Amino acid sequence: MNFKPYITRDPAICGGEPVVTGTRVTVRTVLASLAEGMDAEELLQDFPSLSRDAIRAVIAFAALSAEEDLPVAGLPAVA
Repeated sequence: MNFKPYITRDPAICGGEPVVTGTRVTVRTVLASLAEGMDAEELLQDFPSLSRDAIRAVIAFAALSAEEDLPVAGLPAVA
């Protein structure tokens, strides 16, 4: 999923933390809520400015961020 239209970083909004575009809902808040066991329906009730696509975009953003932080396994030596 292309998360770029859904995630914004602006130093004037939430100190530059990534937020869902057009809201003050941080990526961290959405991920923490999901980690606590909330499902998409509960998130949409608690944060009516979100959409299902925005929630999916946050997950895609987090997955890419985690992938960038993971160490790359070394290549096997060629004999």
